[in-house]
Amino acid sequence: MITISPFAALRPEVEHAKEVASQPYDVMSVAEAREGTLGNSKSFLHITRSEIDLPEDIDVHSQAVYEKAKENLTAFISRGILFKENKPCYYIYELTMNGRNQTGLVCGSSVDDYEKGLIKKHEFTRPEKELDRITHIKTTGAQTGNVFIAYRNVAAIDALIATCKADKTPQYSILADDGIAHKIWVVNDEKTIEKITILFKENVPATYIADGHHRAASAAKVRAAFGLSATVDCNIFLTTLFPASQLYIMDYNRVVKDLNGLSEVDFLKKIKEKFLVGKATEAIIPNTIHEFGLYMNKQWYKLVADKNIIKTDVLGVLDVNIMQENILTPILNIVDQRTDKRIDFVGGIRGLQALEKRVDSGEMALAISLYPVSIEQLFAVADSGEVMPPKSTWFEPKLRDGLLTHLIN
Repeated sequence: MITISPFAALRPEVEHAKEVASQPYDVMSVAEAREGTLGNSKSFLHITRSEIDLPEDIDVHSQAVYEKAKENLTAFISRGILFKENKPCYYIYELTMNGRNQTGLVCGSSVDDYEKGLIKKHEFTRPEKELDRITHIKTTGAQTGNVFIAYRNVAAIDALIATCKADKTPQYSILADDGIAHKIWVVNDEKTIEKITILFKENVPATYIADGHHRAASAAKVRAAFGLSATVDCNIFLTTLFPASQLYIMDYNRVVKDLNGLSEVDFLKKIKEKFLVGKATEAIIPNTIHEFGLYMNKQWYKLVADKNIIKTDVLGVLDVNIMQENILTPILNIVDQRTDKRIDFVGGIRGLQALEKRVDSGEMALAISLYPVSIEQLFAVADSGEVMPPKSTWFEPKLRDGLLTHLIN
């Protein structure tokens, strides 16, 4: 069963919270981070993307960047922007997007549980991205990135979280510039803390990383690197746990630089061997599984997978895998999406216009839109011990960085 822990968060004073709260470091480019912090010296991006405070030509993985993050974090504390909670607490985090709410529990999840496989994964991680987060955590002494975790609903937990929200006043209530509302409640009474801990211990056999595989892996590797000098705070990592019924997964689409030497005619001819292909007069948002959109040369096509290429195992049934095995590998010679520089990924929150823009500009030759993976598909893959192709799921809305940080020393 899962073990969770309360923790004493580093968090902003209420009057600074909106300025501090920032989008996760890994959903924007350096240029977007620089632009987004103009006129805002309190943005947490000064800590998570501290390269924005250094010369533009700096290597973003140089030690100077991590030292700047530490310097900025220390300054935020000394300036009274951030303070540390005086006791371990749980925190309830509600996000509202387009009138739809989802509520999670912010807590420390066990590194031991992660290493035992009780916190399940569905993606491989990239060594260079792990190293980035490992160095950031070790240098700053803080876990600044929240790991987004799902679990199968437990009625008693749902009821207790709802009661806490009803009985307490939120500490933060922020409407971000993108229209997403963020509310956080502090749960600091011992009886409720104990009850939450026990409910998870007795009712939740496993949790599932939805977003944040690199952050979780890095936390475990930081503890291992510290060895006997690791503090007790290294035994947990910053997570927010959401019941599965509340989660919303968006499409995660692809753009590809070239046609692997093929003409458009020959490329489409090969596609038609495995898919029913038809021209479309508008952008294709797949309406069901095994349906895809293809965009190239200012033309959208609707693709429907032939039933003969659809497998029944937990991986084979996934559209991201059907795309890999029938388009990317055999036609475009893209064998490993994690390492091939010819492919890039575009989260569904950016819309299909983002796909069209990258193709129309000449940067990319084609785009593929996909139907979103379901939460049950994610659970099935993780339970089987398999992994999905990279960038298979895009969860929205996303937690804001800076509102709750976990210090490890």
